[in-house]
Amino acid sequence: MLQAKGLSVEVGGRLVVESAEFTVMPRDKVGLVGRNGAGKTSLVRVLGGEAEAAAGHVVRKGGFGYLPQDPRIAGVLDGRTAVAHILSGRGIDAELERIEKLRIAMEERPDERNVARYSRAEELFRTNGGYAAESEARAMAAGLGIGQDRVDGSIAVLSGGERRRVELARILFAGSDVLCLDEPTNHLDIDAKDWLMGFLRQYRGALLVISHDLELLDEAITRVLHLDRAQEDAVGHLVEYRGTYTQYLAARAADEERLTKMAARQAKEIARMQRFVDRFGAKASKASLAHSMEKRIDRLEADKVDAPRAGKVLRVRFPAPPTPGRTVIDVAGLAKSYGGPPVFQDVSFDLGRGERLLVLGLNGAGKTSLLRILAGETRADRGTHELGHHVALGYYAQEHDNLRVEESLLDNIRREVPLGVALTETELRALLGMFGLSGPKVFQEAGTLSGGEKTKLALAMLMVGRNNLLLLDEPTNNLDPGSRQAVADALVQWPGAIILVSHDTEFVEQLAPTKVLLMPDGEVDFFGKGWLDLVALA
Repeated sequence: MLQAKGLSVEVGGRLVVESAEFTVMPRDKVGLVGRNGAGKTSLVRVLGGEAEAAAGHVVRKGGFGYLPQDPRIAGVLDGRTAVAHILSGRGIDAELERIEKLRIAMEERPDERNVARYSRAEELFRTNGGYAAESEARAMAAGLGIGQDRVDGSIAVLSGGERRRVELARILFAGSDVLCLDEPTNHLDIDAKDWLMGFLRQYRGALLVISHDLELLDEAITRVLHLDRAQEDAVGHLVEYRGTYTQYLAARAADEERLTKMAARQAKEIARMQRFVDRFGAKASKASLAHSMEKRIDRLEADKVDAPRAGKVLRVRFPAPPTPGRTVIDVAGLAKSYGGPPVFQDVSFDLGRGERLLVLGLNGAGKTSLLRILAGETRADRGTHELGHHVALGYYAQEHDNLRVEESLLDNIRREVPLGVALTETELRALLGMFGLSGPKVFQEAGTLSGGEKTKLALAMLMVGRNNLLLLDEPTNNLDPGSRQAVADALVQWPGAIILVSHDTEFVEQLAPTKVLLMPDGEVDFFGKGWLDLVALA
């Protein structure tokens, strides 16, 4: 069971959620929804024990599994394999390590005592289902799209998306009584997403999930908690709805229509009574009635219903790029490995002014590694890549690696201003405001932002440079539907060159790539709608 009692949440010293009360019981499947920046992730961080509540408390009964939006696996560089990390969900990795130490001790000194200790430990592990558990862990990893070669490899060589899937597998493998998942379908291909939805449908514990994946919300939940916080300066509160996400949308629309009409009636009645007070308040014969009317106005004002305010519609516009040479980038014979077999090799292509290249491939094919090489974030084992004449490159990293989480939003975007370009604080705040990051929020540390807000900050940071080539690695992850559409509309109109990695079929179709690069083979082809099927699979 998961329960919030009088829970209040602060971010950057501002109250974003006040006096939240709800309970998630076994077999309950609850979706937490609201706009980007409403405070969903901040609330879930408190529920997951990652942050302190400003007031109230959280009750957790039974085993608890929490997937943050950007999980950081402890000891990511210690050589631990992915399967060992998944097994750690039940502590089986520690048991295997103990058995291995006993085996080594027995081989070094095969006396009766060491043989007996190893035999007892191994037998206990076997009878408790330890070896069967490893098969279960591997099946779970495969369901989430982690291949056999990757699950036996070191976590250190996995991409950010693969590490996130390993952490999700660990949490699900643990068999927790309560699951609290923040955007669990991020980085999942269509097969892995189908597997996850099947798992969640069969899950018998208490489930609370944040997601902008409308299919997941309709398939896996039976109740919705709407975090109602329309504006940045408002304090949010939770409104509960029964049913699927589609049913919630209809109920929410009906509620907003009812509240709008009620607010209009109240405002009309207050205005009518105020006119009476203004007209007759000074007359002795009407003073008593006017005073009574003022009391009625005060009561109405105290119980006044606020009409729902329409959410702010983002209007994003990327600055016009400077004109580069005919060829913006030339790539020849790139290869990359991480201490084992090559992730890819002999990748070659070029991109012309204004062209758009879609990089496709299954998970682990090296798409992110390629973009990191082109951005200068890491080095290739072999091959070359050269920018064309007057080309300025901007890079959006799917893991937001370029954000300095301890610095404010304003300091992060200021750091990206190129030498020779003068932008005032007002101009920088206007760029952030274009993405809905405004007011006191611009002084918050970037680490306090939700995943969707981090995406918006990273995209805003691309705007301060004079970029004419953008490398975009999953730029729509974590964005709500309205924000995703605003970014798509802006990029459709932008005349610069783009190299894109995305599993968002609708977004890719709108951007209309001119070329496709298929990884890890390095095959280049012209884009056609037939490639969209692979976008969903990748």
